[in-house]
Amino acid sequence: MTAETASVLTARALLLDMDGTLVNSDAVVERCWRRWSERHGLDFDEVIKVVHGRQGYASMAVLLPERAMEENYAENREMLAAETADMEGVVPVPGAAAFLASLEGLPHALVTSADVPLSTGRMAAAGLPLPAVRVTAESVGASKPDPEGFLKGAAELGFDPADCVVFEDSGAGIAAGLAAGMRVVGIGPRAGEFGPTVHVDDLTQVRVEAVAGGALRLTFG
Repeated sequence: MTAETASVLTARALLLDMDGTLVNSDAVVERCWRRWSERHGLDFDEVIKVVHGRQGYASMAVLLPERAMEENYAENREMLAAETADMEGVVPVPGAAAFLASLEGLPHALVTSADVPLSTGRMAAAGLPLPAVRVTAESVGASKPDPEGFLKGAAELGFDPADCVVFEDSGAGIAAGLAAGMRVVGIGPRAGEFGPTVHVDDLTQVRVEAVAGGALRLTFG
């Protein structure tokens, strides 16, 4: 955790990204997008900077700005199928299992750019339980960094955005959470440069407890 960040936050609900936050799927993401980069003659090192946190079609729109969106949507369906078929190397982020166990009975939701098959598969591959409330790619009309997903998650849980804390690893996801008017806990090595409210290495550095009045106290470090 960086020295300038707060060590305690109080919230009423938590909104959790999946890839890079609860599940480390980098191996699969890199394999699939490396193939895509080669097919389109793009520099993989530049491509991978764009794709984390976004839905595939949105990444493609950034990387191939002259291409018709219909082609992006079609190729995104192929990308999702390839990622869903490949679970090799999918593991939990350190501390994820204990973190999710500590949220049992507390207001929280999964807000992911993955669709239902991919999110279900990756959480199962990592041995993690799926939160009861889930906002997936099918649930939104706009990808992160648009705040729609987090705003929907807050609404489904019945809380104001200001009462929610987002957990995210990517620039697109952190931007989405902040745009939704929420505080953001940045998880892992990618998160620190994107201005989260708090930054930690992984979920072993986060503790959640219910306190009086239905509030949640988040302690970091």
